[in-house]
Amino acid sequence: MELFQAKDHYILQSGERALWCSRRDGSLQLRAATDLLLAWNPICLGLVEGVIGKVQLHTDLPWWLLLIRQKALIGKLPGDHEVCKITKIAVIPLSETEPQDLELELCKKHHFGINKPEKITQSPDDTKFLLKTLTQIKSNVSAPNKKKIKESKEKEKLEKRLLEELFKMFMDSDSFYYSLTYDLTNSVQRQSACEKTNLPLWRKVDDRFFWNKHMIEDLISIDNAEVDFWIIPIIQGFVQIEELVVNYSESSDDDKSSPETPPQESTCVDDVHPTFLVALISRRSRHRAGMRYKRRGVDKNGNVANYVETEQLIHVHNHTLSFIQTRGSVPVFWSQVGYRYNPRPRLDKSENETVSCFRAHFEEQLKNYKKQVIINLVDQTGREKIIGDAYLKQVLLYNNANLTYVSFDFHEHCRGMKFENVQTLTDAIHDIILDMKWCWVDQAGVICKQEGIFRVNCMDCLDRTNVVQAAIARVVMEQQLKKLGVMPPEQPLPVKCNRIYQIIWANNGDAISRQYAGTAALKGDFTRTGERKLAGVMKDGVNSANRYYLNRFRDAYRQAVIDLMQGIPVTEDLYSIFTKEKEHEALHKENLRSHQELISQLLQSYMKLLLPDDEKFHGGWALIDCDPSLIDATHKDVDVLLLLSNSAYYVAYYDDEIDKVNQYQRLSLEALEKIEIGPEPTLFGKPKFSCMRLHYKYKEMSGYFHTLRAVVRNPEEDGKGRAVNLTKTSLAFGLRTEGPWPKARIIY
Repeated sequence: MELFQAKDHYILQSGERALWCSRRDGSLQLRAATDLLLAWNPICLGLVEGVIGKVQLHTDLPWWLLLIRQKALIGKLPGDHEVCKITKIAVIPLSETEPQDLELELCKKHHFGINKPEKITQSPDDTKFLLKTLTQIKSNVSAPNKKKIKESKEKEKLEKRLLEELFKMFMDSDSFYYSLTYDLTNSVQRQSACEKTNLPLWRKVDDRFFWNKHMIEDLISIDNAEVDFWIIPIIQGFVQIEELVVNYSESSDDDKSSPETPPQESTCVDDVHPTFLVALISRRSRHRAGMRYKRRGVDKNGNVANYVETEQLIHVHNHTLSFIQTRGSVPVFWSQVGYRYNPRPRLDKSENETVSCFRAHFEEQLKNYKKQVIINLVDQTGREKIIGDAYLKQVLLYNNANLTYVSFDFHEHCRGMKFENVQTLTDAIHDIILDMKWCWVDQAGVICKQEGIFRVNCMDCLDRTNVVQAAIARVVMEQQLKKLGVMPPEQPLPVKCNRIYQIIWANNGDAISRQYAGTAALKGDFTRTGERKLAGVMKDGVNSANRYYLNRFRDAYRQAVIDLMQGIPVTEDLYSIFTKEKEHEALHKENLRSHQELISQLLQSYMKLLLPDDEKFHGGWALIDCDPSLIDATHKDVDVLLLLSNSAYYVAYYDDEIDKVNQYQRLSLEALEKIEIGPEPTLFGKPKFSCMRLHYKYKEMSGYFHTLRAVVRNPEEDGKGRAVNLTKTSLAFGLRTEGPWPKARIIY
């Protein structure tokens, strides 16, 4: 559709339809396309793909019109329905000042003879576009408001930061999807349950997942059938569509392609081997939407944070099979103060105060899905225990026969990076999975329905949750393909199909994680490959550090943007964030100095306490234990003191909550077999982390090790200093370097 600029309006025109957007008050009006002749000197600015809606990010700023500037075709769902991802947006202040160049694609009708702009990369030109838009906004405000905004630099900075977050949400996170002909908000089962009507798409959507509903309310309120054309329901979440070939003749040894992208030949239709389409659609609820440390637990209406419905869709010939799961924060009142590493969770309301909201949440869930099987993955010991216990107590108080509670201590069962032990869970609930069934439809109608869903959660409902949901969905998919005759009864999924399937779920985990925590999912390497590797642990360290950094200040701005998009008043004083940033920077530097002094004191104290008199102290280091089964790769405080003597080394575990060592292990140097050290994989850019693994024998048995890394000082630092320190630490053991390992060195 074309975008025109006139004196008093911006005009969107498509065929015989036109939408007029006032530059005076932001009002929207449907007009005939011929009315363009009545506009004052209309100028075609270029082409756009559709309307997202309106938003006002600050009372001192004009309303902004959000348009889809560029889309990417994700694929086609059964019925030849195209699904698109929003890749770029245009933000137009609805005011009377002349706009800057919006970088729109030029239409051939009104720009005849003008070459189409070259295809641009996002980073430099989007920055240019952002700067132009900022310049425009500063000149767009009327004289009194303009004077008011310029009263302080803080207000200008706030204006810039909010706009930056708005652009990043749409253009950096790969989060927003739409289809003009398919209802992405509803599962196949809900769609099949609806009566066949001629209602427009937006009138049939699931309100929970209609992400731009508030932004487009002005259009919804227009009582005219012509408005249906302009309303595009948008979801936030993830969509990936692939066509897979079931070929057992291909060996995994022949698969030389990158683990990050599926091999090209696997996604092509094969004339000999069976093929099937697999699609993964994740829909994030617009209720209690927001960032991790800003939105936790349940609210007074029973909505929970990070609530996502994920539908796995299989299509073979004329058969479409769908299986849905949900994830969502533990539905009690709890929070974490996010201005330190791995903040301790706390309960914010009493058991009695929580009962009604817990009940409201599950009554809504049971209304939508009939039965619920809760799979709670939080640790049953340690700092997460308080949340898990509160959850179980509420389930017992609710006492509903349609609610099944399953607790699986993910870290206990998967200790030592053995994430494949998730199969212990899927084996235990295998009968429940089969009894739950799935939705199955063909051209004649519904063959069977899914009876209930799995509601999976961990603390963040990100990393552990995605691994478990992928495992459950795989069991279901294999059963579906065997029912359809695509897979032999006793055969597992072919290697290449399985690999692409794992990549799809890993991509899903990364997308949901970016939306809630600001970084890709931890443990993504296991979901992609089925194996947990040291390189993945090192990548987790980077992501965890990034999460901490992002949480400190950026989340406040993004949360404000999300709230305003959903029509929720912003309660946080954003102006004070600027002052807090400066204060925290100074405080952080001071804490680092104090931290170094504390470490030195700790090493001296425990050197005297742990080492016997006949051992000579050679050195000590404060390190982090990298074993995610112990700490979920999110703990950033000093938790290991490594002490070296002339005959042994000591690994002492330090609990920062009680400020003392709670356990230690003494290992003779004679039991030490090998030491490995290496940086994070170069695939992820400049190295930021280096890890050291000490292999040792225990009771004459090999296979034991400690994996340690240096303490994170600053997420912005590179890994050179820490790599050098770890190398010095390793060499202090008196061993030499021999030969490379993938991305690391063997020291021994």
